[in-house]
Amino acid sequence: MIVVGVGAGAGMLTEEGISRIRAAKLIYGSVRALELARGYAAADAELVPITDYKALRALPEDAVVLSTGDPLMAGLGYLPGEVVPGISSMQAAFARLKVSWTNVAVVNAHGKDHASAVARAAADVRAGHSVFVIADPDFSVAVLAAALPPEVRVAVCEDLGYPFERVAEGTAGCPPEVRSRLFCVVAGY
Repeated sequence: MIVVGVGAGAGMLTEEGISRIRAAKLIYGSVRALELARGYAAADAELVPITDYKALRALPEDAVVLSTGDPLMAGLGYLPGEVVPGISSMQAAFARLKVSWTNVAVVNAHGKDHASAVARAAADVRAGHSVFVIADPDFSVAVLAAALPPEVRVAVCEDLGYPFERVAEGTAGCPPEVRSRLFCVVAGY
């Protein structure tokens, strides 16, 4: 199979990703991923919402599986076959903030233990890293902020790539509020 990263939001598909989607006859993805790719799919392509992630390993080798963001950034890049990268939310967030990500630590809190993610992020900031947190709707920026020194910069990046995108900056002492279910956090930049 071919795992194609559709990017973090609208307009973030790469040319290679678009080419693979256009050539595909069988395309699987989340509802959001299918929506991001729908305009590039051939008229006769079958677009199938993923209902069972475990069943993906049994797909034919010419099937395209869409992964939001980049498949290897907490995505579906673990599946067998080829991986076509996409523009990750991390790339988009750091571009919006105009901050280098050469010294970044990535913390995946999406569907994970949030207390462990907060502890790891705080330790990484103390070690001198910028931290990118892949959040889920239940992740608390306030809890993360409470674990950091008050002067540490914190940004919430919401709905990246969509018309209603929002980037809010603050500090751990006065963290930005979250207004969307689709967000990531950058701290210590």
